[in-house]
Amino acid sequence: MKRREFLTATGTGLAATTTVAMPAIAQSSPDIRWRLTSSFPKSLDVTYGGAEVFSKMVADLTDNKFRIQVFAGGEIVPGLQALDAVSNGTVEMCHTVSYYYVGKDPTFAIASAVPFGLNARQQHAWLYQGGGNEAFNDFYKKYNVHGLPLGNTGAQMGGWFRKEIKSVSDLSGLKFRIAGITGQVLQKLGVVPQQLAGADIYPSLEKGTLDAAEWIGPYDDEKLGFYKVAPFYYYPGWWEGGPSLHGFISLAKWNELPKPYQAAITSAANYATTWMQARYDAQNPAALKRLVAAGAQLRPFPNDVMDACFKASNEIYADISAKNPEFKKMIEAMIAFRNDQYLWWQVAEYGFDTYMIRARSRN
Repeated sequence: MKRREFLTATGTGLAATTTVAMPAIAQSSPDIRWRLTSSFPKSLDVTYGGAEVFSKMVADLTDNKFRIQVFAGGEIVPGLQALDAVSNGTVEMCHTVSYYYVGKDPTFAIASAVPFGLNARQQHAWLYQGGGNEAFNDFYKKYNVHGLPLGNTGAQMGGWFRKEIKSVSDLSGLKFRIAGITGQVLQKLGVVPQQLAGADIYPSLEKGTLDAAEWIGPYDDEKLGFYKVAPFYYYPGWWEGGPSLHGFISLAKWNELPKPYQAAITSAANYATTWMQARYDAQNPAALKRLVAAGAQLRPFPNDVMDACFKASNEIYADISAKNPEFKKMIEAMIAFRNDQYLWWQVAEYGFDTYMIRARSRN
């Protein structure tokens, strides 16, 4: 072949190769726009903010090719209908708490938090290293969603009470804003559980239609002003030792995503989980000091109350397990993981923490 003919042929070949390759590259990084509905109002800057942190990280990881717009609870659907909006295709994704949907199946609660469950680190370890998330995604398929942890508050407080709780008998007739499996547990001890949206809690406490209410912890509770009408602040929130928030994604939309975009979502969710827990851990100490200075009276739940609630929780788990094999499988897996975790926890983590708590007073 002559030189001129060779160069012409080679140039044509390169052009053809370029023409074929460029669309393939473009297709691997498509422009995608999703909507995410949150279960939280914008005023809760950590829980709502977790979705915004997640969305920004997804955009950063994909050079702004994949953008997810966040909507507060009520802007598209009410906060407690976030999962339904994803399941029926109204939006591609939501940010919520799995235990909000125990009315569909109590198994949802275990993915987030159940009474006397896991602390925050143990919860994340179970979901990501103990097979929990894979098992839950098999369960979520019937709701047409793919789920992954997207936030954690750390251990929560036990709530605000208008009167002191000195024994189990003080729970009888108590109108307490709490829901889900914990509501069933407390109902066995005489509590009248109430499910109310966050905005309705303060006026209900003020009017006396509620006797007690729980939310998250000092940083959020201070904003909501509960200490003004229910001064007794109890701990710990034994029903939420380390609750995971979740991102639920339309299963069809998840399966359509290029693998790099799926990896971006998973990485961003992990980042947002770390951000949320760090944010609460950083803000709660100062908020607790301010609450106590403003008149909040810290109280631990009495041991007999804790013991009665632990016993009632195990009874509820047995009752539900007898009727629901998926719940039985997941609660048994969680309890086995929890028991092994505390074998380790009592050696190093608990030993270090308890010493440092005592040593703090000597500084």
